[in-house]
Amino acid sequence: MNTFRQVRAAPNLLTMMRLFVLPFLVIQILDAHWRVAFALLWIAGISDGLDGLLARWLHQSTKLGEYLDPIADKALLSTLFLVLTHVGVIPLYVTVLVFSRDLGILLISTLLYVTNTLRDFRPTWLGKLSTAVQILAVLTVMTVQVFHPAGLLHGKHWLLIAVAWLAPLSAAQYAWLVLRRINESGGATQVASTTAKNA
Repeated sequence: MNTFRQVRAAPNLLTMMRLFVLPFLVIQILDAHWRVAFALLWIAGISDGLDGLLARWLHQSTKLGEYLDPIADKALLSTLFLVLTHVGVIPLYVTVLVFSRDLGILLISTLLYVTNTLRDFRPTWLGKLSTAVQILAVLTVMTVQVFHPAGLLHGKHWLLIAVAWLAPLSAAQYAWLVLRRINESGGATQVASTTAKNA
């Protein structure tokens, strides 16, 4: 599938719409128009679920979509953490820990890729859990700002604490697994080299 056809694919158009909605979502939060921001967030969330379904139903899975979808998800989540911290509804320390985790993983992955040490960067189960809790935390924060349910205030508090703990823990697990895989691949290379010499 050529580049233009990949761009025109329905799942990719939905993903690009999610990116298009993002600046308007930020503006509404900064202007304290929480109901509009909440509606835009749900539009973005629904489009995220639909693009994967459409890719399977229409058989329109593309290489562009494989890269574009996680980029759009990360852009949405990271931007929301920044702007919600700026307006004072997410503590600064939580966002610092989240961004430190993401930056650390990005630097490790880039360094290993550039040096051709490792090319396969699989997500860890703690990383997946961390992302899921971050999404739930953002949804809860936005819900509290719109509907003010007393019961969710405690949920918001504990979710943000969970985000703060999971960010460094998932980064540590990622680093440990990467180091283990590097050691295993190094050992395999040494065995192969010894076998070749003795052959």
